[in-house]
Amino acid sequence: MILMAESISHIAPPSDALAAVLSRLGPVTLDEMESVKLMNRIDSKYLTDVRILLRILDDAAAQGYRALCADETKLIAYDSVYFDTPDLKMYTDHRNRKLVRQKVRTRCYLGSGLTFLEIKRKNNHGRTKKKRIRIPSEELVDFRSNQEAAAYLAGHSAYTVDRISPELHTCFSRITLVNPEMTERLTIDTNLHFENIRFGTKADLPDAVIIELKQDGRKASRMKPILRRHRVKPFRISKYCVAVTLTDPAARRGRFKLKIKKIGMVIGHRLKYAFNNQTF
Repeated sequence: MILMAESISHIAPPSDALAAVLSRLGPVTLDEMESVKLMNRIDSKYLTDVRILLRILDDAAAQGYRALCADETKLIAYDSVYFDTPDLKMYTDHRNRKLVRQKVRTRCYLGSGLTFLEIKRKNNHGRTKKKRIRIPSEELVDFRSNQEAAAYLAGHSAYTVDRISPELHTCFSRITLVNPEMTERLTIDTNLHFENIRFGTKADLPDAVIIELKQDGRKASRMKPILRRHRVKPFRISKYCVAVTLTDPAARRGRFKLKIKKIGMVIGHRLKYAFNNQTF
């Protein structure tokens, strides 16, 4: 079983170039960030590499974006464990493009030290809603003996603790930006590392940067022109599904094989299965 301390230990500190550009972004507190209410929200995901990220952040600083700062750092570590059924129903629903689907995970927000059980539900209109309950940090890898959390899962999802088990451990570093008008939030994930709990296989996405833009649909976006300027295009991506594709020999990959190949093209690295060293 994976321990949280083991995964976080290899989250790299920011490079000198990244640290320099992050210093140009003013700080925003968690309380300020939580006040950004995006009632008519539009979410978009993008994929790029670290080289382009530096240019994006430089332009964002010039536009007045601020970065979430916790414990005097703007590059914050996240540690997550995803749960699934023995036949990987949650992964399969996503692979098969099922409109109504769910994900169940635990997540430790290292900036605040808080750990939650989180349930993400996507409806047939493409909207995602997240419900969560706080759990002790020692239950990150397995919360199923927590009766309150088990009841919460049963009440807010289609799953119960007897149907699921820990499937995948992920860790990454995140930069979170907000625009001056407080009408956009941007999460930027780097240093992505995965470990399959069932098989003990490991994979990562070297130099990959996953960006998610959450904006008020009634307001013009400052970030979209920046992304277009640097030729960063929308790219639908699920960290969980990518990680399962790379690390679980029992998973049916289907269309995700092409997705992995496209990721490799964007970041300039041919990605490998963790279990047979075959490249995409």
